[in-house]
Amino acid sequence: MLKNEKAIVVFSGGQDSTTCLFWAMKQFGEVEAVTFDYGQRHSLEIECAREIAGELGIKHTVLDMSLLGQLTQNALTRSDMAIEQKEGELPSTFVDGRNHLFLSFAAVMAKGISAKHVITGVCETDFSGYPDCRDVFVKSLNVTLNLAMDYEFVIHTPLMWIDKAATWKLADELGAFNFIRERTLTCYNGIIGHGCGECPACKLRQAGLDKYLQEREGTNQR
Repeated sequence: MLKNEKAIVVFSGGQDSTTCLFWAMKQFGEVEAVTFDYGQRHSLEIECAREIAGELGIKHTVLDMSLLGQLTQNALTRSDMAIEQKEGELPSTFVDGRNHLFLSFAAVMAKGISAKHVITGVCETDFSGYPDCRDVFVKSLNVTLNLAMDYEFVIHTPLMWIDKAATWKLADELGAFNFIRERTLTCYNGIIGHGCGECPACKLRQAGLDKYLQEREGTNQR
């Protein structure tokens, strides 16, 4: 644990970033959260993040990144685009440059408050093939940020090598299982908690939950 250290969590109010927020609260003495408004389909995502941060007593900043939504063509910033994934292509929900910019701006913000730790919920195990969720990208950007600002940042990715079932397990271990199950927004259609059940994000979340609950039940029966 780094109780004398400060950290910033890149926070969307979804399952993964909320799990990371609880993880950071256990690890660091001072934690802040930053949410990016990039013209996403649902402003409810920002409100959800704000409410969670407020309830947990976490200082929360929303940064305007609307320019990103103007530069890219994707289903997360355009309601007239279908959420789909064609074989051999990235999903229509991929936002070019999103994690690159989010982590870079979070790092600038971190240096401003003398924090050296940036936490993000990206994952290379259960993911949609987004190139900016890969470990090699995060490690490369970590080096670049250190060089760019002459500052020793550490980008933490607690979920990088675990699947969604293990993410639910981590939430349970952190005492946040029910909170994350009921209060977070993962759904591409903007429905908090269990979501719509039909979009790719909801299906991935539910499959992980079902797998974890089966594993937990089996453990309890032993």
